[in-house]
Amino acid sequence: MASQTPVIIGVADIKNKTSKPIEPKDLILSSIHAALDNASPSPKNPKIKQSLLTHTTSLSVVRPWTWPYPDLPTLLATSLSILPHCTHLELSAHGGNQPAKLLDEAARRISLSPSPSTVAIVTGGESLASLAACAKTGQLPPPGWTKPAQDVESVFSPTTRDLGEDVGAKHGIGAPIHVYPLYEVGLRAKTGQTPQENHRKSAELYADFAAVAAENEVAWSYGEPAMTARDIAAVGGRNRMICSPYPLLMNAFNTVNLAAAVVVTSEAFALELGIAREKMIYPLGGAGTKDAEHFWERPDFYSSPSIERSITGALEVSGVRKEEVDVYDFYSCFPVVPKLAARCLDLSVVGPGKKKELTLLGGLTSFGGAGNNYSLHAVTEMVRRLRRSSSGSTGRGKGGGERKEENGLILANGGVLSYQHVIILSNIRPAAGRSYPAKNPLKEIVDDIPVPQLELNPEGECVIETYTISYSRTNAPETAFIIGRLVSSGKRFLANHADTATLKELARMDREMVGRKGWVWPADIGGKGGDRGGRNIFGFEKSASL
Repeated sequence: MASQTPVIIGVADIKNKTSKPIEPKDLILSSIHAALDNASPSPKNPKIKQSLLTHTTSLSVVRPWTWPYPDLPTLLATSLSILPHCTHLELSAHGGNQPAKLLDEAARRISLSPSPSTVAIVTGGESLASLAACAKTGQLPPPGWTKPAQDVESVFSPTTRDLGEDVGAKHGIGAPIHVYPLYEVGLRAKTGQTPQENHRKSAELYADFAAVAAENEVAWSYGEPAMTARDIAAVGGRNRMICSPYPLLMNAFNTVNLAAAVVVTSEAFALELGIAREKMIYPLGGAGTKDAEHFWERPDFYSSPSIERSITGALEVSGVRKEEVDVYDFYSCFPVVPKLAARCLDLSVVGPGKKKELTLLGGLTSFGGAGNNYSLHAVTEMVRRLRRSSSGSTGRGKGGGERKEENGLILANGGVLSYQHVIILSNIRPAAGRSYPAKNPLKEIVDDIPVPQLELNPEGECVIETYTISYSRTNAPETAFIIGRLVSSGKRFLANHADTATLKELARMDREMVGRKGWVWPADIGGKGGDRGGRNIFGFEKSASL
């Protein structure tokens, strides 16, 4: 029986590689119109498109990095002529988790709406390639773009954002390029991989992703030769090390012009409009939570409780077992994110044991890191994939023969392994009596796991818990960032390298440094660096002042 069961009926992606600058608003509008057209039975039916717009009561927009609009949702709603009946206008917070979160919440609004003829649109887009091209020629703001809400020099960037004045900032660490490597190194040590083995497997993983992107027409790298594991592993030249152990080709590539949109309504209204059942994809449920905002306030550097709980929670509220998931897209700004998700689901990352791809898009290096909006492209591609494999059956697992792809899982990650949201999609209608989850099953923040106490002014013998090193543009090690524990108390600390000899030793790739002992002391009493900015410094040799 048709119901308030939410269904995705239209999806679209827009890629613009022309030399003429295009602002995000225009890309996003194009994606919305294309998604509405996608919802219509073939050939495109303008009456259905207009009916969908007439009944749109919800417009959720993923906050762009590219441009600080004064009110982007209202600008879009005005262009679509959906005011005043579109009463839910929303601009998300920053975070790569937001596409999955917004879709989950939109599906929930459809499910709880008193009217079956309710439509929700989730959308987002970036024009970082256009912005970069304009900045290069001194055209800021770009000609004809909407007047910004703030000075364009302060446009959000994950790599240049102000670190503030906390203990991380005092040591120059806090951006994604710093923190994700801490987890890669911690996971490497936990699983017993050598640095060389870990580097090789990360390269193989991203080569697999590149091969997927090479077949995806929306990918920014589509039409170019797919990068090989050898390309990705070879450090030097244009593939310089950014922060160990990640060279450039293991970092997200953000200079893209991409937008996406998803149209959601009730099953009842979709049927009333004449939309075929095989075109409907069902959001089954979602879940999301976050770890501590400050990375030094987390339990360890080889796991992500928020990833584990978001995956488990989404599966539980969706009524899907992990063995029933056929298709995945794991956010992949750096290799450690899909690795952590795969561990949670008992999936092999590379090698002979690998049975399923961990991406539909090709990852944020090869597909393109579309700001906060990457995972909305995962939703659109997941919908197309599940539509193609749809058998039209009405019960899970029916049909006999080889199992067809029925269920997909998308992990959307944000911050510095901070925020997670997972959503489950299916081409099989939920079982009778199962309604869309009425709420996110998880607490806002994971706060029930013991965390080591932080020592701001550590002195004495210590053990390295994890570390990373930033490199110059000439591929020379510049600054080491060490997270360690005091032998005497077990308290955690942050530090930089004390001298060139320590930096050189930490940069070695033939030996694991996690677990090695050394010494830590405040820079203003240790003398070798002479910096009195509240930093701590670490050395393998004991300072004369200790």
